[in-house]
Amino acid sequence: MQDNALHPVRRAARQGLAASIHSTTCMPAWPRTALLLALLGAQWVHAEGNPTDRQTLDAVQVTGNPLGNKELAQPGQSLAGDALLLRRGASVGETVEGLPGIAATSFGPNASRPTIRGLDGERVRMLNNAGGSLDVSSLSYDHAVPVDPLVVDRIEVLRGAAALLYGGNAIGGVVNTIDNRIPRSPLQGLSGATEFRLGGASNERALAAVLDGGQGPWAWHADASRRLADDQRTPGFTAPDGQSMNHVRNSASASRSAAVGGSWVDRDGYAGLSFDDYRNDYGVTVEPDVKIAMQRQRVAGAGEWRWNDGPLRKLQWQFSRARYQHDEIEGDGSLGTRFAQRGSELRLQAEHAPLAGARGVLGWQLEQSRFEVQGEEALMPSNRNRAQGLFILEQWSDGPWQLGLGARRDQVRVRSDGDASDAADARFGPATERRFSPASASASLSWHPMPALGLSLNVNHSERAPSAGELFASGVHVATGAFEQGDATLGLEHASGLDLGMHWKHGSGSVEINAYRTRFKDYIALRATGATVPGEGEESLPVYAYQAVAARVQGLELQVQQDLQLGWLPGALSGWQWQAGLQLDWVQGQDLSHGEPLPRMAPRRSTLSLDGQGGAWGLRLEIQQAAAQNRVPAIDRPTPGYTLARLSLSRQFRWQQADALWYLKLDNLGNALGYRAASMSTIRDWAPLPGRSVSTGVQLRF
Repeated sequence: MQDNALHPVRRAARQGLAASIHSTTCMPAWPRTALLLALLGAQWVHAEGNPTDRQTLDAVQVTGNPLGNKELAQPGQSLAGDALLLRRGASVGETVEGLPGIAATSFGPNASRPTIRGLDGERVRMLNNAGGSLDVSSLSYDHAVPVDPLVVDRIEVLRGAAALLYGGNAIGGVVNTIDNRIPRSPLQGLSGATEFRLGGASNERALAAVLDGGQGPWAWHADASRRLADDQRTPGFTAPDGQSMNHVRNSASASRSAAVGGSWVDRDGYAGLSFDDYRNDYGVTVEPDVKIAMQRQRVAGAGEWRWNDGPLRKLQWQFSRARYQHDEIEGDGSLGTRFAQRGSELRLQAEHAPLAGARGVLGWQLEQSRFEVQGEEALMPSNRNRAQGLFILEQWSDGPWQLGLGARRDQVRVRSDGDASDAADARFGPATERRFSPASASASLSWHPMPALGLSLNVNHSERAPSAGELFASGVHVATGAFEQGDATLGLEHASGLDLGMHWKHGSGSVEINAYRTRFKDYIALRATGATVPGEGEESLPVYAYQAVAARVQGLELQVQQDLQLGWLPGALSGWQWQAGLQLDWVQGQDLSHGEPLPRMAPRRSTLSLDGQGGAWGLRLEIQQAAAQNRVPAIDRPTPGYTLARLSLSRQFRWQQADALWYLKLDNLGNALGYRAASMSTIRDWAPLPGRSVSTGVQLRF
């Protein structure tokens, strides 16, 4: 395909897609939603019997827990089952946003990545089934994560320094999306699920289906999803150019995904392969007529073998290879910039037999990628990356005490191809290579003086090699609205942290508290230099440079849950089971070298919730209050606070031979205007949070 024009077949496909989207949106959103609600209500006439218990997953967290402990010393959170169903958003970032310590960046509603304890980008590791996502979402805030939450069974978040098992790019934490594309247990017959949802601030229309089956030792899986969305509606606001707006411009999207996989499974283990394809076409909000056409294709394999005796008790392996590309299409249909990456990962992990009272795992991991960028927004040279690491984790248990020790050592190579021989604008210099040897270590201690009370202490040290962008960038970056300049002399980023936790469960409730503090040496920050370069027309752009500074990040997370007796409520509500919840989180980052706050820190947040369950019905009321974020560096500006109220109603029922769940969600009931402080200032004022909306959907499991 020529760089200055779309392939005719692809152009025709795009025109057909645009026509289909237009034809499905000619009816206003609210009447269409009301129609669906009426149809769903009519189907209840055919419901058979009482609702059955819906399928649930094992509560043991997988991420960062290779030994399968029921309790983790490191703080973590997981979403599965109905809880995930009711929180699902258009992106992984939107889905997990609001969990303790987790915010999200946002470049409009389509590109959202999790922020964990104030850290984002290269410091948050995105995984799929514990393997690397192999995309370029960490490169720029307008690059979406190529995962559709509609086909995910479980999302796990490990907060704090998870660098031990996953490398230095997990200093902030890990987000792992888990699916069944490679079945790990025997399957007999056919089972599956389908979900349809409609409405919301983006007038979303989404459909997903998952099928699992098997016979004898063979098991297979298939899934597919389709999602269409219009420009996101917002409360009225004044855009940076002075326009009065009630929507996020150029935020419509159309995505689809499909996957197939299969495994051979027996009582001693499994081995399988999968292939998935994800495509997403969405608008770039800061540019009113620019679209991104993204595609990622990924082949993955995984296996596990178990033994009851001998020096090894378990051997796990997984590999993946992905081809990623996204084209930034200008308003006239020409290709502006193309980002392409080919990447692969191999991981081996072995659990040894108990030795001197210790259980442990040893592992080796290899990652390599080839990244190429061409076009007018090529702010960094094409580059090659290779990293391999060895890690070990050992745990001892003695009654109420558990001790864990771990270490990891990596070898990282980042190579810049430099300027092309025929480059008209030489900015990157000759080809060059940097090598790094980051090391990480951790120690954790947990104590359960009584079954209801658990105390934990984590001490860790992590090191991260700078990315190719931090080393070699030299160009205009539309997402930051600046000319970014890398520093090829940057060294390792060092982080030393302390995390204290307390978890208390009693008969009718629980309390969980985590306090943490991380001190960075050579924190790689993107800072304004005071210089400018010419932009379009008479406009000038500030120059930002990657610099190593001393920094500190600290915070607190609190969760409280308490069962309630509300017999004074009228009618059947008095017999429902009720639970109240309170959640508080606070994070503060400081640039110690320059005496100013770190940028894009989430504000202090508090959330009150009330959950009710009565037979087949479920109800949740949630009120989230985000304080104003006034602690900002000189290059940023404060973000006002806001309060969001949400209400959801759900009902379980039987449809033929399927278990079903219908739900109705009302978001931002007060139509409050809010902005995400964790987002770049270049996009923040263009993309407020969604306005008041209603959405509904139904999931069938058989």
